[in-house]
Formats: sequence, structure tokens, C-alpha cells
Amino acid sequence: MAADGDSKSLAKTSKGKTMSQEEIYSGFQFLRNEQRVLVTKLSELELELSEHKIVVDTMKDLDGDRKCFQLIGGVLCERTVKDVLPQLTLKRDSLAKVISDYNDQITKKGKEINEYKEKHNIRVRGQDDISSEGDSKDKGESSSSSKNVMVEAM
Repeated sequence: MAADGDSKSLAKTSKGKTMSQEEIYSGFQFLRNEQRVLVTKLSELELELSEHKIVVDTMKDLDGDRKCFQLIGGVLCERTVKDVLPQLTLKRDSLAKVISDYNDQITKKGKEINEYKEKHNIRVRGQDDISSEGDSKDKGESSSSSKNVMVEAM
């Protein structure tokens, strides 16, 4: 990532304080890490929702008095299908709502990151190089120079 200008230049915040390049960069990295955490949690919830859907679909055709086992807090409990199925259905529905909320949070975080990038004139190597390359090809220009791409390990 590179911000335009000299590395010693300072950006002003809304409070009138100045931020160094390192502070701007660390703020940007903090926002990106928050977004990564949200995406990771969303993936876990989607997997859990998928598992709940499979179990509910499997159990809905079974006899209500049939014996089944449910793992509750690390303890395997013997229950009946008619006792477990409503709980699983409720859990499945609540997971769907939580996933929707996480999608909204990720979208808001993405907008916040984009606003931060624009405010501090941040350009990410690889992303912006690719978009500018596409713009130059649209104008009929050809680029013979190779583009460097920075890949950040998570």
C-alpha cells in the first residue's frame, strides 16, 4: 500500500490532529482486519446453517417418537425427534437472521474502508494497478511493462 506524497507528509484528521503515514496505514490495516474477522465468522455461521438444514431435512420425515441423540454442551443426550426438531428449526431460522446481519456489517465495513481509502488517498498495490491497466486498455493504449503485485499473507 502506498499513500501519495512524501513519507514524511502528514494527513489532517477531522479533529485537527495530524496523522503520520504509519498511523494512517495502521488504521487501514485495523479496518481490514475487522472485516476479515467478520468474513471468517460469517463462513463459520454459514457452515453451521448448512449442517442444521441437512439435519432438519433428514429428521422432518421421521416418526416423532423415534429416539435420537443430541449433543448439548459436550454431553450426549437421548431425546425424541418431536422434542429436538422444533429446537433445530428455531436455531436454523435464527442462524439465517444472524448471517443476514453479518452480511450487512461486512457491507458497512467495506464502505468504511473505501471512505478511509479516499479520505487518506490510499492506493493498494495490485488492486489499483489492475484497474488502471484496464482503463488504459479501454483507451486503446498498450502497456508492455510488467505489473508488480503485492500479496499480503493473512
